Amino acid sequence: MATQARRIALSIGAVLCGFFAVVVITLITDQILHVAGVYPPWGEPMNETSDNALALAYRLIYGIGGGYLTARLAPQNPMKHAIILGVVGTVMSALGLVAATQANLGPLWYPAALVITALPTAWIGGKIYLRKSA
Repeated sequence: MATQARRIALSIGAVLCGFFAVVVITLITDQILHVAGVYPPWGEPMNETSDNALALAYRLIYGIGGGYLTARLAPQNPMKHAIILGVVGTVMSALGLVAATQANLGPLWYPAALVITALPTAWIGGKIYLRKSA
């Protein structure tokens, strides 16, 4: 029974590590771009298409990295863990989309794109891990 509990803890930890890695690296990148003046100051809407496209581009890369990390840390079934991360990302992005409809943060296509891409990017990261580990 202790082995089962340990495996569950490792599984949860793998997904949480992937999730928090994506969140932390995204926030660091956002902060750098705000401080550098690429993005408007925090709290102001980000209406420029190029700013939103840039944010989406690195979030796609980070989502793939999160899927890879989660798969790598998974005690078994790496793709299952990457998919779970993708589902978590989809839910969190959907909540962000709902919040964005209530606030003037910028165009809604951007948070909608995050909802659409969360699962595929995590899946791609898991697939890359499987190919490298084979």
